[in-house]
Amino acid sequence: MPVKSFAWSTVAVMMLVAPTLATAKEPALKAMIVDGQNNHDWQATTPLLKKHLEDSKLFTVDVATSPPKGADLSGFKPVFSAYNVVVLNYNGQEWCDDAKKAFVDYVREGGGVVVVHAADNAFSRWPEYNQIIGLGGWGGRDEASGPYIRFRDSGIVRDTQPGRGGEHGPQHPYLIAIRDETHPITIGLPLEWMHAKDELYAKLRGPALNIHVLGTAFSAPDMRGTNEHEPCLFTVEFGAGRTFHTTLGHSPDAMRCVGFIFTYQRGAEWAATGQVTQVAVPPDFPTAQQVSQR
Repeated sequence: MPVKSFAWSTVAVMMLVAPTLATAKEPALKAMIVDGQNNHDWQATTPLLKKHLEDSKLFTVDVATSPPKGADLSGFKPVFSAYNVVVLNYNGQEWCDDAKKAFVDYVREGGGVVVVHAADNAFSRWPEYNQIIGLGGWGGRDEASGPYIRFRDSGIVRDTQPGRGGEHGPQHPYLIAIRDETHPITIGLPLEWMHAKDELYAKLRGPALNIHVLGTAFSAPDMRGTNEHEPCLFTVEFGAGRTFHTTLGHSPDAMRCVGFIFTYQRGAEWAATGQVTQVAVPPDFPTAQQVSQR
């Protein structure tokens, strides 16, 4: 009898636990972060990018790390098509032709992309990559790469004046101004909010085809800036694919800004699906006066 009683107790526990296990939802979306070469500390930032996506409860996340600088990249061929979104934390050697073709095909056929900070420095001579990211800096970019994009009183301006692509002053906290409060990535956010100490990218230029600016930051002259409202959050469409591009995120501290975290989480979901289910704005989201970090 004691043995029988134990067995029935075990069955009862299993019956209680089984529905919970059966109804527990695995994240529906798959993300891949590409890193391995960068003039920024990808070893420190990739874990944060992975954690932020996992914290949304929407993504499982894999990481594809390239061989180091100077190594043979002919075998580095991430299977982009296995993922809903590819997060680029890479700025280094060009990939092999097979990997480049696979990436372009993936985006053209509907894949999602998130460009984080220095990933827009990469591949300056790769035409399709520059179309996918919209704007980039450094790497010899100039007026032949495309216009500057600025926000002025008249709205978005395509500035074709000659000059280098890409610059920034010293790191500092700065105000983000939302320019489209109706987009799924930005809806409900404060129209102005303070981003944590970071590089403020300016003078980015590129094809800027099918680009939609969501947020800008004022590049102040007293911070060696351009005196222009520079795009810092924007989307790009390429074929059937969607790109969310954030110029924020130079360092782990910058990536701990709640504004960075939430726009990144929403941006990744939008790039993956074209929709955003993350409706509730976090109560600790930064204000126009106060930086907020986690």
